Amino acid sequence: MHLTWLGHASFRIEIGGEVLLLDPWLRGNPSFDEARFDEAVAGVTAILLTHGHFDHIASAAEAARAASAPIYGIYDLVSWLTATEEIEGVGFNKGGTVTIGSVSVTMVNAVHSSSATVDGKPVYTGGEAGFVISAGGETLYVAGDTDVHSDMALIQELHHPKVAILPIGGHFTMDAARAAFACRKFFSFNAVVPSHYKTFPLLAQSADAFAAMIAPTPVAAPAVMERIAL
Repeated sequence: MHLTWLGHASFRIEIGGEVLLLDPWLRGNPSFDEARFDEAVAGVTAILLTHGHFDHIASAAEAARAASAPIYGIYDLVSWLTATEEIEGVGFNKGGTVTIGSVSVTMVNAVHSSSATVDGKPVYTGGEAGFVISAGGETLYVAGDTDVHSDMALIQELHHPKVAILPIGGHFTMDAARAAFACRKFFSFNAVVPSHYKTFPLLAQSADAFAAMIAPTPVAAPAVMERIAL
């Protein structure tokens, strides 16, 4: 499995012969160089969306067109995007599993909110979610934007993920201390990749504190556009 951080909560995930684009925000993202847009979406076979906030879907339609790739996410959000943007998509819901080539993606619970802004007003886009992504004996837990929640125990018991992408930024999601608590309380990870940080002044600007809190579990905190193996 290889991951490339695209800044904020956006990632390229290479697993099982597929290239999954997670929550793409590639235009207007202060952490991402827009000149590298084409590089970020090259070879993408599917786009996964955890919820409808702009910092997770802003580039979804453009990326879907550029890569000729469908979007996957909760039914309400995908229905809205496919109708308004005329792109292909597959809507499913929590507890459901879709197959993308040899990769299985199960939608799991998260604790957050989900809306898009239309004409200055919030529009409901379905519930917030995370994903468990599995192929070839590798399992990745994408928590999405969330706080700690007790369903994490079920995710561990059902799926036994060994790698995770967890938000650590605080304010809009759990912070480093709460993310570290989730790791210690519920999971047995071989590696954790932090997300949803280092973007706005409100958010944590470093993963160092988080890494110290969950040691000796390794924290992989790549630079933007750095491809890492996990």
